[in-house]
Amino acid sequence: MNGVRQDGSFALEAGILCGVLAPLLWASAIVFCGTLRPGFSHFTQYISELGERGSSTELLMRYGAFVATGLMHVAFAAALATVFRSSRPGVIAAVLIGLNGLARIAAGFFPCEVACEETGSLGQRMHSFSAGVGFVALVVSAIVWSVVFRRTRDLRALAAYSAVSGVLGLGFLVLMDWSAEQGAARGLFERLSSGVLSLWILVFALRLQRRDASLQTRN
Repeated sequence: MNGVRQDGSFALEAGILCGVLAPLLWASAIVFCGTLRPGFSHFTQYISELGERGSSTELLMRYGAFVATGLMHVAFAAALATVFRSSRPGVIAAVLIGLNGLARIAAGFFPCEVACEETGSLGQRMHSFSAGVGFVALVVSAIVWSVVFRRTRDLRALAAYSAVSGVLGLGFLVLMDWSAEQGAARGLFERLSSGVLSLWILVFALRLQRRDASLQTRN
């Protein structure tokens, strides 16, 4: 299958399931934590502000969203690296998803300061660095996966979608930085970037689940 290893082991199925659940948990946590913060604006405030130091939703967002979904991304990446282990671009793309997971875990361990202001503290610097690495890794991964999909017969339909997701994710990220001044739409653009890339992971994982179920039916 053009570098794709067929394997229906429990570990691989669990890893792919993590790819399905992580985007759903991430989106749910953002919405739920937002409802617990009267006056919180998804338009002007960063996602990380839901887990800012001292906030009422700090622990829930840090460990229930950042760390939990980061671990799921690592598990999904491990499954992908196994399934696509004979494809060098596939392994590289999987490692990038794993890097995103590790960066998200780090962002959870190091919460941002109030309003995510760059105070110069170690925690804020680590959070900002981890968040940046995570976003870039996922953007590059989506673009590399488009190349892998183009070479994989039964996943070729995802190639264009993957490339567009990577480009849009990067574009919204640039717009977020451009509008980072207080009161601008930085929160909106961050959520659009995160949303596009999270949806891409969900679609990718669901497609792998369907593919695996189809193979099991044939056997």
